[in-house]
Amino acid sequence: MSEPKPLPLVVKDLSFRYHTRDSCAIRNINLSLEPGQIMLLAGSSGCGKTTLMRCINGLIPHSYNGEMTGEILVHGQSIEGMKLSQISRHIGTLLQDPERQILGTYVLNEVCFGLESMALPRKEMLPIAHKALERLRILYLKDKETFFTSGGEKQKVALAGVLAMEPDILLLDEPLASLDPASAHEALLAFRELADEGLSIMIVEHRVDDVLAIKPEKVLYMEDGEINYYGDVAGLMETVDYSRIKLPAEVIARRAKGKVHPVFKPTVPELDKDSEPLLSFQDVRFQYKEDTPEVLHGINLDVRSGEVIAILGHNGSGKTTMVKHALGLLKPTSGKVLLEGVDSKKSTIATSAKTIGYVFQSPSQMLFASTVREELAYGPENLGFSKEQVAENVDWAIDTVNLEEELSTPPLALSFGQQKRVSIASVLSMRSRILMMDEPTAGQDYWNYKSFMDTILQTPGFDSIIFITHDLDLALIYANRVIVLYGGEIVADGHPQDILLDEEKIKKWRLLPTSLLKLNQELWPKTGQYMRAEALSQFIT
Repeated sequence: MSEPKPLPLVVKDLSFRYHTRDSCAIRNINLSLEPGQIMLLAGSSGCGKTTLMRCINGLIPHSYNGEMTGEILVHGQSIEGMKLSQISRHIGTLLQDPERQILGTYVLNEVCFGLESMALPRKEMLPIAHKALERLRILYLKDKETFFTSGGEKQKVALAGVLAMEPDILLLDEPLASLDPASAHEALLAFRELADEGLSIMIVEHRVDDVLAIKPEKVLYMEDGEINYYGDVAGLMETVDYSRIKLPAEVIARRAKGKVHPVFKPTVPELDKDSEPLLSFQDVRFQYKEDTPEVLHGINLDVRSGEVIAILGHNGSGKTTMVKHALGLLKPTSGKVLLEGVDSKKSTIATSAKTIGYVFQSPSQMLFASTVREELAYGPENLGFSKEQVAENVDWAIDTVNLEEELSTPPLALSFGQQKRVSIASVLSMRSRILMMDEPTAGQDYWNYKSFMDTILQTPGFDSIIFITHDLDLALIYANRVIVLYGGEIVADGHPQDILLDEEKIKKWRLLPTSLLKLNQELWPKTGQYMRAEALSQFIT
């Protein structure tokens, strides 16, 4: 009788402590992954999910120093002592931040990078790369410079590069964070297809509700570096804290029934539609190079005090390009952008920063200081605030994002989700009139994103708040105005209830209905407004 084949991945009694930390990042981790299985790994930001993946793919101890105990077996063989090149033949990894993973100048070059490292002949390499791009429906990007791709497109390109290596085990760290809803759905279907073909997949994701659609065989939930739950989906729904991870809206509403949940109301000023715009786009068109297509086509938009605006749109629709014009990081090819009445072509970025605080999509584009405290103090110090005011602003900002204990930590030593919160806090500390955030909830667990969004929108001081997001739930809960971009044009602009009501249109714009949107629409006759799942609990029977 033949011996049973060893499992693709087994982790035994794994613990790890970074050399810069006094306590372990993960403790006593035990898990196994079978061929064709998808495991969802969920938990709060900073709970150890990324550290676990670094141990499995060999980045610990090859790139991160510390003390590790326990054992990791890949197909029955310990990875201790293996070179990274050996481990990568079996384990493919998608990092949280695609900016840190992409090396190639052009998309096709990037997807071929790993294959070139394996010394694969060009005639064998290209068909494999094309297949990976086709699987993610981005073959049309193959000749595009990676610098000019959107954040979501970069995420897909990085993933295509991993898939091209044809690993046995796939580790995906927040693969949906930068993807529009339709692209996220397509990516998840691709993961399910890969698993059905025999690949073993571990997905770290805060968008738990989305991942449940592809029926993961196992779910692992972590808190404070330890496994809190390990089992099937049904058990997860009933055992984990629904305020910590984003479960389906109907599950949250059912479990929250009978508890008091106040209706959220932002504290921005009362909207005066006749007031002068703080920010105005006047027939703005833009192209990055003369010989490339326009990215923006005739954008007309006024932003006034009292508005909380969610900007939605598919990957590559022009959202980030548009908001960068507001700060003057980009100048229109034609048309005008006026900030408090001043043409952006006649002002400096430093001047604009006094009015607009801008949080970039990728924290690696913002963070540079030695400590979190220095990072948060840099902006207000350069705007001429007093020492007392700087200290007060830093304390408020760090409290808003719930990272008080990390003030002495180097920002780049934190997890991606924590880095994102530091980048938001560094802008909050400047107390600008307009707060502009690009994907503020990317990499954030449910509790943290609710906490800092609630605090930001309920703290007096901002005249207007604008955020780019792929999260429809964020838009319907917090925004009083929704703008949808599609193909570089504004195709919808109005109140969330009006814009998100037409399911056919939002699907056309690659914005899929969520469980919360559906539950809100079902209960609309009773509520008359969009509400978060906890608040809807009082209206369900």
